[in-house]
Amino acid sequence: MEFIPPAFDTPFSTGVRVGDILYLSGQIGMLPDGTLAEGFEQQARQTMENISASLVAYGWSMDAVFKCTVMLDDMSRWQEFNKVYLEYFPAGRLPARSAFGTDGLALGAHMEVECMAYTPQ
Repeated sequence: MEFIPPAFDTPFSTGVRVGDILYLSGQIGMLPDGTLAEGFEQQARQTMENISASLVAYGWSMDAVFKCTVMLDDMSRWQEFNKVYLEYFPAGRLPARSAFGTDGLALGAHMEVECMAYTPQ
């Protein structure tokens, strides 16, 4: 197993690689300075950028993602989230995905997304 250290002082790894699978911890729309991006769309975009950056830092890309779990603080914004989400994957190559609503997320975020990626050794 390989543990990827967190970017901030958090009680979890950014990801853990077990064999050919990389399990990424949930990402929120946190900016590099540790604050949340303003607004729903900006947080959605920053969340996806954070996932991409985690993968790129270790030589992988969004193309490796095969499963995502999306947690939204307001399920009525599901379509709004999808508009941003779809920008990060090529048409016809979308990961399997689950989405559910929650009554609270870390730091008051609007969404959290966790992913799994296939990363052959």
